[in-house]
Amino acid sequence: MDRYATARDLVVARQPDRPTFGLRPHAAGQAARWFLEHFPGDVAYAVKANASPFLLGALYGAGIRHFDVASLPEIEDVASIPDAHLHYMHPIKSRTAIRRAFFEFGVRSFSLDCEDELTKIQQETGNAKDLTLWVRLAVQPKNSKLPLERMFGIQPAKAHKLVAKTRLVAHKLGLTFHVGSQTTSPEAYVSALADVAALIGKAGVVLDRVDVGGGFPSAYANSRPEPLSDFIDAIKSAYDTLPVSATCRMMCEPGRALVSEAESLIVRVNSRRGNELFINDGAYGALFDAAHLGWIFPVRLLNGIQPAKSGEFAPFSFWGPTCDSIDRMPGPFMLPATVREGDYIEIGNLGAYGRAIAGRFNGFGAYEQAILLDPPMLSVYGKETGVGHNRGPHFGKDADAAEMTPPPA
Repeated sequence: MDRYATARDLVVARQPDRPTFGLRPHAAGQAARWFLEHFPGDVAYAVKANASPFLLGALYGAGIRHFDVASLPEIEDVASIPDAHLHYMHPIKSRTAIRRAFFEFGVRSFSLDCEDELTKIQQETGNAKDLTLWVRLAVQPKNSKLPLERMFGIQPAKAHKLVAKTRLVAHKLGLTFHVGSQTTSPEAYVSALADVAALIGKAGVVLDRVDVGGGFPSAYANSRPEPLSDFIDAIKSAYDTLPVSATCRMMCEPGRALVSEAESLIVRVNSRRGNELFINDGAYGALFDAAHLGWIFPVRLLNGIQPAKSGEFAPFSFWGPTCDSIDRMPGPFMLPATVREGDYIEIGNLGAYGRAIAGRFNGFGAYEQAILLDPPMLSVYGKETGVGHNRGPHFGKDADAAEMTPPPA
């Protein structure tokens, strides 16, 4: 794969007609090293966020050995990775998926949130005696961009019977939850771990594992989370109050936080109408979150007329390339007021879910890709090395202030 120092160098060299993913595997590696150094337990990458072999390789190279998988294709993507520990954390699985995961791919770690699922797992694994079984709890979101408690999870107040039954058949028993995607402060984890503490007492069981799930945030133009170190400190403090033995081990499942900074998207402006830009990717492609969830990704102009001062920026919305009127990203995305047809824009911090969600509606959805060597546009891992210096987002060192989305007032 071609390598370029920056996205601007890529545009100069290739003038790409298709939208282009700019991969920064070094950013994924930096994020993984930070979690492995600071989280007191196993770090399982949520593969659904991005299954790019380049990013999986970077995470593995940094030391990630645990993977949260939610489907057979995801299992197939990572099963061949040496020393990989796969956790099938989708609470509702088909019988075929359970059976193949167990017998073909050696999966021994499964989640569930009801007695029917527990029965399926027992039957399809031949009542295996070596399973780690996680009961998923539904916990209340407090400050997440995308709450996830409605689809899965048993209410903690009703979970004691399921936990007790699972204890009888599990080699190792775990409790797991998800506080919601892009949780910007740690209170949700503290509250969820309080639910875990109450449930342990009510069920009267010995717990082997506690999984605090995902939800760890990344930096976006309209979402600046508290430092990740605050999340880890809060989780440690809350975990220390749980009535668990010294052998109980924690796990987390970051997805967004590990790969968001590791990809950006380079798009071309096909037309401009006032402050509306028509670009060559959109809601049916990698910009689903910008269209439907209100994500405002950092942006910068890669060519064209650069402004002399920040006052020459203007707010823009984007339209995608399809013939569909919902293909719109409202933003606002702050760009130089001079942007025009033929210009290229880099949309940053798109490594989580952008590539994974992109489809082929209207025949669009084909991408080029290249590796970029510069820092991500925004980071939660601190300046320069990042590890150990997590005091919130910063602008990448290659970016002039005049080219970056200004921070919100």
